Amino acid sequence: MFLSSLALVLLITAIIFVVYVVIRIHDIPYRVAKKRDHPNLRTIHSACRIGLFTLTPLLLTTPAHASIFEGETLDLIANILSWVVLVIAPAVGIVVFWLLHILPEKIAERKHHPQTGAIQTLCLLSLFFGGILWPLAWLWAYSKPVLYKMAYGTDKVVHGEEDAAHATTPHADDKPDVKAEELERLRSRIAELESKLAEKRAAAATARGGAA
Repeated sequence: MFLSSLALVLLITAIIFVVYVVIRIHDIPYRVAKKRDHPNLRTIHSACRIGLFTLTPLLLTTPAHASIFEGETLDLIANILSWVVLVIAPAVGIVVFWLLHILPEKIAERKHHPQTGAIQTLCLLSLFFGGILWPLAWLWAYSKPVLYKMAYGTDKVVHGEEDAAHATTPHADDKPDVKAEELERLRSRIAELESKLAEKRAAAATARGGAA
């Protein structure tokens, strides 16, 4: 039952893909004319549609054969297709599913989202909850971290440097130390200026005494 359903899904997908490719190929003259701003664009588009609908009856009236292979060759091709459906198709499906599932994490890394680790955790948890949390991870990856920016002054962090950013960002507890350092520098600067001013006054007094 499962193999029959899988084969039906693959057959429908193949038919949809073939129809899409045929339509796209038939629209090539129309796209070329549109790119060149052709004055008879509507006529070319109509001709493409007429050619599409005239091709379908020709294909339906063409004699069809079940297979071009016979005998042992047909059995070999059937065995190969069976292995493809049973082994390769599930493996490809798992890989595609995994790539889609970690897509929010990749988007967050590309946008330098500061909460990439949390988004990655949400993607992993979504695997155990049937994909329910995946849309939340997607929305989170595209959201602006307003609270993070209010706390750390930035909304972008290069992946792998979150801890460094947190370490270099001044916190509220560090403000007294910064003020004390600035005050100490100002005091030393004032002392230097006072000493220079005293030297200038002494030199001026000496010059006046020599003149007298």
